[in-house]
Amino acid sequence: MASRKPYPSDVSEEEWAFVVPYLALLREDAPQRTHNLREVLNGLRWIVRTGSAWRYMPHDLPPWEAVYQQTQRWLKAGVFEQMIHDLRILLRLSKGRASEPSAAVLDSRTLRSTPESGPRSGYDGHKGKKGSKVHAAVDTLGHLLALRVSPASEDERKEVEKLSEEYKKRPKRT
Repeated sequence: MASRKPYPSDVSEEEWAFVVPYLALLREDAPQRTHNLREVLNGLRWIVRTGSAWRYMPHDLPPWEAVYQQTQRWLKAGVFEQMIHDLRILLRLSKGRASEPSAAVLDSRTLRSTPESGPRSGYDGHKGKKGSKVHAAVDTLGHLLALRVSPASEDERKEVEKLSEEYKKRPKRT
């Protein structure tokens, strides 16, 4: 990182200290690791922040293929979900609340579709919109507990049940 000008999306020292235990699926000195883990995360954050295509990643970050492949490993390992879960616990404790919520607020929103939506799209007769429905569960502080996306035509009660199941199977800290 010292050899390039930093991007606004680069991870700060404080953020890095929090996330590195989650991201280090291999030791930092593992022989198969060819790119600095922090720079790989900086590459992912650049993609997320700019909304750019992977192939447009700047050349002073690790190659887009390496960032993409590592991101897929992180997603498969559930590291982001675990980070969010632990961060939510820290935020709840800092507000004097129990680490786990005793109540949840459920809501949904229908989003209009595009031709690219494909089978994810459906018609919400109640709202008169064709699209997808986003179902969310948050705790009483507004922290996300679970999220589902379904065709707008799906039965609301069934989707709430699935959302509840999604929350129950969230990562647990051991």
